[in-house]
Amino acid sequence: MSVADANEAHEAWKPKANPWLIAVAVTIATFMEVLDTTIVNVALPHIAGSLSSSADEATWALTSYLVANGIVLTISGWLGDLLGRKRYFVICIAMFTVCSFLCGAATSLSQLILFRLLQGFFGGGMQPNQQSIILDTFPMAKRGAAFGVAAMATIVAPVLGPTLGGYITDTFDWRWIFFLNVPIGIVAVLLVSALVEDPPWIKARKNRGLDFIGLGLITLGLGCLEVFLDRGVDDDWFESSFIQLMAVLAVVGIVGSIIWLSVAKKPIVHLDVFKDRNYAVGCIMIAATGGLLYASVVMIPQMVQQHLGYNATWSGLILSPGGIFMIVLIPIVGRVMKKVAARYLVGIGFLIMGFAFLYSSRLAQTIDFETLVGMRLFQTSALAFLFVPISTVAYMTLPRERNGDGVALFSMFRNVFGSVGISLSTASVTESAQAHQNFLSQYASPFHQPFNALVSTYQNALVVAGQTAQAAHDMALGRVMQVIRTQAAILSYSDTFFYCALAAFAIAPLTLLMTSKKSVGGPGAAH
Repeated sequence: MSVADANEAHEAWKPKANPWLIAVAVTIATFMEVLDTTIVNVALPHIAGSLSSSADEATWALTSYLVANGIVLTISGWLGDLLGRKRYFVICIAMFTVCSFLCGAATSLSQLILFRLLQGFFGGGMQPNQQSIILDTFPMAKRGAAFGVAAMATIVAPVLGPTLGGYITDTFDWRWIFFLNVPIGIVAVLLVSALVEDPPWIKARKNRGLDFIGLGLITLGLGCLEVFLDRGVDDDWFESSFIQLMAVLAVVGIVGSIIWLSVAKKPIVHLDVFKDRNYAVGCIMIAATGGLLYASVVMIPQMVQQHLGYNATWSGLILSPGGIFMIVLIPIVGRVMKKVAARYLVGIGFLIMGFAFLYSSRLAQTIDFETLVGMRLFQTSALAFLFVPISTVAYMTLPRERNGDGVALFSMFRNVFGSVGISLSTASVTESAQAHQNFLSQYASPFHQPFNALVSTYQNALVVAGQTAQAAHDMALGRVMQVIRTQAAILSYSDTFFYCALAAFAIAPLTLLMTSKKSVGGPGAAH
């Protein structure tokens, strides 16, 4: 099919089903998959205890998912060409559902890791297919609103994941985190099978063959990178020979795949999509958004559970109002996009995010629930200005025949840099806490009067409660040291939020690199 024929077919073709029903159907499936990237985090201690494993071993249930997911994200365009996009999407949903049931039924950690690996493999194809279907189902003028529906999965799901996971874990059993996917997956398979269809230019697309070298290098690079990022903090980064090996193999795989895919005649994924300026800048923007989003989603529950005494349910409830707020804001931003250039909205979004993180850096040990919710609302308000405008501009000038590879790499950037954000924020909290604790500990001396006064206060209270003088003194010293450790931890989260603010402010000016160049058959401005 010639380019002219393809353009004519695109203009003439309309899906038989209502486009909005199609958008909802594909988003239900993707929501389920994205939810699984964060819903498991809060349940890891329960999984470890139930399957008689250590907490460190249980984290492989998360790592295995991320490794398989990151690899498949990149090659999903090729798999769609090989199997047919709709068929591949339905296979992904059905097998993800089956693997979810198997995860819930696992009787050992090794079984759970295997089923999570398979779950990540089939889940990796769902996000790119969702966006690709939306791109082809909606005309350019309606893509912004359609991506607003897609944002419910890619932005709201990671926020609601800890809340839902915490509630299920605290109230029922961790296995229901996986069993929950079964009815949702069945509904998604039925809806996608009935509503989605491949347009003529997708049916006419030829399979590009199997690029063994490209596939091998991508698998090596992204697989080792995910292991490096997910396990680096626990294994003390480059102090571990295993982490050193993962880092070297990740660099070899990623650099090698870039070189190979740039010269191969039939690459497994086409890197020439980065020649499109809007798309290349869009990938940078979505990478920054993913990194900051996942970093903040992890930090808040971690802080309040470990240092402020919240359980999994209440820590998740801090995030939930932000998710609801985004659902309200996204359609409003969609309407504003019709009048304001999307690149300006993206710039505003990063500025809002920067100020939100600055506000969040004013943490204190006595902070209350309402203030934490307010901080999260401020942070999530920025996300409503980012995902939809970034997605709209990124694909606006991308050639239609490159949509498959485009959405695969776009999703890969968001997810991989989400892992980067989690790893960097966790490392920052750990190292900053150690520095603050060393600084504060110098005042834990009998020669420092405020320290003696605090120990005396605790000691007197314990003596009144019935403790002996010596026991009360020892317990008072322990409590004061705990106060110092908690204060150091809170300061470390404040520091990390400040670093996130700097990153958001640094990214904001780059939005001006986006252009308003017309696409074929598209509108005239980057809206």
